[in-house]
Amino acid sequence: MADVIKTAAIEGMVCPVPLRHAEKIVQGHGSGGKLMQDLIAKTFLAAWDNPILSAGNDAGVIPTQGVARLAISTDAHVVSPLFFPGGDIGRLAVCGTVNDVAMLGAQPLYLTVSFILEEGLDLSTLERVVASMHAAATEAGVQIVAGDTKVVGRGMADGLYISTTGVGLLPEGTAIHGAAAQPGDGVIISGSLGDHGIAVLSARGELGFETELASDVAPLNGLISEMLGASQGIHVLRDPTRGGLATTLNEIVRQSKVGIILKEGTLPIKPAVDAACELLGFDPLYIANEGKLVAVVSREDSSRVLEAMRSHEYGKEAAIIGEVVAEPTGRVLMETLIGSHRVVDVLMGELLPRIC
Repeated sequence: MADVIKTAAIEGMVCPVPLRHAEKIVQGHGSGGKLMQDLIAKTFLAAWDNPILSAGNDAGVIPTQGVARLAISTDAHVVSPLFFPGGDIGRLAVCGTVNDVAMLGAQPLYLTVSFILEEGLDLSTLERVVASMHAAATEAGVQIVAGDTKVVGRGMADGLYISTTGVGLLPEGTAIHGAAAQPGDGVIISGSLGDHGIAVLSARGELGFETELASDVAPLNGLISEMLGASQGIHVLRDPTRGGLATTLNEIVRQSKVGIILKEGTLPIKPAVDAACELLGFDPLYIANEGKLVAVVSREDSSRVLEAMRSHEYGKEAAIIGEVVAEPTGRVLMETLIGSHRVVDVLMGELLPRIC
């Protein structure tokens, strides 16, 4: 169905926004997969396009007149249940935003927070979330410096939603971004895949299985500092959250105009995640993570960076899982245990119920 260009008022501005008749938002538009990517490209970028936004990174880089640039990221956090093994919505909100800023090699410094609270929420629940956010911010070395609160009626929210904005300083000369991967680079994951997604699903008690697995939600700026201290050859950093590792790698190959070949036998996946995925028909490559990062590093520095990662609390299970190649451009391939190759593509819709 053909696009129809209409005019929409957004925060007092008038701008062209492409809309499609008879289309509605579905869960898949928040999955991190192709539906979400299309929504961003056709609706948001079409209206707001500028060089900072179109760079396609987890944070925007803002030039300043000083020696450092600002890295800014914003995020909304929705999860059910609000508390799950290894974390809660408050820790998730702080860590997720800190990590997005840190993935450019920036030092996160400040957060702002807004709450959407549902009428009937226990005050004790809110206090637990706020205390958790304080603990996570302290661990990450950031301050929460501004906030806002709104209340909506019963049944209009899952207890509470949190939106955060993070600000950090990016040193002059740092050039870590999604378009910087080069053929020959090593691809490193900081630890096991899918822990967060499976832990949250298990906590819901709706899918017929139980596990002692805990979410991996954590601030990764300390780990990144160790990595940057070990090498100047880090080209790309990304946290594989919604859409998992597969979606993140597909974003990188498209931005950098390269390909990536993964080695199936090198992927760190815990037995509990593997078993849950087999039971539910999921693929660990697409399960959300909230305390892992992907690093694309020059070939000569890959081992050095891997050693630095393994010395840190949040990188003990780090592994080199693949290599950047010149061809096929824009493709992620998996080299299987029997030596064949399969395409690792982006999901069209939603693999899992909403978990981050």
